[in-house]
Amino acid sequence: MLKDIINWFKNIKGNKAAKEYVPDITKLSPKDAATALREPWVAVLDTHINKENVRNGFFELDWNDYFIVQLRDAGYRGETDEAIVDAWFKDLCRDVASEEAVPPGAGGFRQSGYINVTNLGNGKSEIS
Repeated sequence: MLKDIINWFKNIKGNKAAKEYVPDITKLSPKDAATALREPWVAVLDTHINKENVRNGFFELDWNDYFIVQLRDAGYRGETDEAIVDAWFKDLCRDVASEEAVPPGAGGFRQSGYINVTNLGNGKSEIS
């Protein structure tokens, strides 16, 4: 990445317009590549399962700012980015359950009552 920045400065010195420079996104992480392209990005970093009760667990999610903008544009609201992602994730879980034709509280579907979100900082949250 440092080499890309140095090349950018060299291009300016060589009278090339800065807008002509395009970073080599193949050397970036998926999140950084999407961010460089100004595209929304979200991923599940890890899944944790309670060994003593496999019905309990959580997902560790990561996202970029463009994903938050996309969610806001779609109507999601919240005081923090984590609250916005939480609202989206709850909807996603409900949609998955409804696609399986399992109404809340029906046989086999665990009534959890709430989804717990812990802010891990750096744009990451733990959802359980």
